[in-house]
Amino acid sequence: MTAYRLNINGQSHAIDVDPGTPLLWAIRDGAKLTGTKYGCGVAQCGACTVYLDNQPVRSCSLPVSAVGDSQITTIEGVGGREAAAVQAEWVKLDVPQCGYCQSGQIMSAAALLARNPKPSDRDIDLAMAGNICRCATYVRIRAAIHGAAKTLEG
Repeated sequence: MTAYRLNINGQSHAIDVDPGTPLLWAIRDGAKLTGTKYGCGVAQCGACTVYLDNQPVRSCSLPVSAVGDSQITTIEGVGGREAAAVQAEWVKLDVPQCGYCQSGQIMSAAALLARNPKPSDRDIDLAMAGNICRCATYVRIRAAIHGAAKTLEG
């Protein structure tokens, strides 16, 4: 076991885990932040998406030893105009059904709008690729991202 000090959502967390432990488990078990979900364990479904220095990453396959001094942001700590607009559209359009994938979907959608405020359908499809929704609400997800973009446009 190794002691790590992780900066998660602006707070320092002392977490004692093996170096190869996926960041996801350090967040969920060590920091007790359970909004980030385990889906597949091989970085293919996107349920475990968090930001590492404001960039979306799959936390289920990233060893905690690779994080260093990076700022980690989870669904519990995501903020900013983009995240607020995405979350409002998610509610407005009833995007989630079971809701399991939604934290990863919202994190990826907000990151997209932060770097591309007027995404096309293709831009959305590319940015959201790898975020799997078992309930198949992809049409509503795309509509919510377009709606959030319009809200941010003013």
